[in-house]
Amino acid sequence: EVHLVESGGGLVQSGGSLRLSCTASGDTFDDYAIGWFRQAPGKQREAVSSIRLPAGSTYYADSVKGRFTISDDHAKDTVYLQMNNLRPEDTATYYCAFWTAPGRWAGTRWYLMSGVYDYWGQGTQVVVST
Repeated sequence: EVHLVESGGGLVQSGGSLRLSCTASGDTFDDYAIGWFRQAPGKQREAVSSIRLPAGSTYYADSVKGRFTISDDHAKDTVYLQMNNLRPEDTATYYCAFWTAPGRWAGTRWYLMSGVYDYWGQGTQVVVST
């Protein structure tokens, strides 16, 4: 089992920045991915970004490319999502998720699909005011 804890959410004005953290504990894996997903009120959950570890390959939804950056700190077992130039439409609950077997299938399409992820955090709220 993998336990994930998100932090860093809050209230920020349009154009501002936040950095979300996802810290993992529990079982150890040689090859895995951590993704960020979000769900806004009245909308379906959507992918934001993902990173494969330890390789470091990153993936982004088109809506956040150039604004958000995913990164990891291996020593702290933590993945970050740096969110810059935030917009009101970024308002959502942000979840991190853990995929135990990113080598199961070929191709990059799977990283931004929520169904492949095995463990999920509790979420952290992000509100971007106008």
